[in-house]
Amino acid sequence: MCIPVTNHRDTEPIQILLVEDNPGDVRLVEEAFREAGVETTFHTAHDGDTALEFLRDQRADVDPSDLSLVLLDLNLPRTSGFDVLEAIKTEPDVSAPPVLVLTSSEATEDIARSYELCANAYLTKPSDPDEFTEIGRAVEAFWFDEATLPPASA
Repeated sequence: MCIPVTNHRDTEPIQILLVEDNPGDVRLVEEAFREAGVETTFHTAHDGDTALEFLRDQRADVDPSDLSLVLLDLNLPRTSGFDVLEAIKTEPDVSAPPVLVLTSSEATEDIARSYELCANAYLTKPSDPDEFTEIGRAVEAFWFDEATLPPASA
C-alpha cells in the first residue's frame, strides 16, 4: 500500500528533501529550481540512512517543516534509494510526501521497481546541465501547480 500524501501551496518556500550523494548534482538541482523561479528550501541527505533518519524525525516532530517533496537518487552509499522507497512503503515510522526518483539509470527494471515501491514519478537526470532547469520547471508546474493529492488522513 502506498502512503497517502498531502499537497499545499502557499507563500512559504517549498520544502524539498534532496537525497543525492553527488555534490555536483546537488548544486545542479538547487540551481535548476532557483533558475526556474521556484522558491525552495532544500534539506540534503547524502545517503539513504540520512534520508530515512530525516523522514523519521519529520514523522515524530510535533512541528514538522511541511516537507512537500522528496527527490531521490537510487544509487546511494550505505542504504540505496530502493531501500528508502521500501521503508517509506512498509515502515509505519517513515512517511513522506510525493517521492520523485531522479537518477541516471534508464534501466527498465529500475523504473518498474521504483513504481512497485510507490515512487510517484521517475525522472532521468539529463546529461546537459542546462536541462536541469527544465526539470525544475516541470516539477514545479506539475507537482505544485497542477496535481491534487489525497489528504494525509485518507
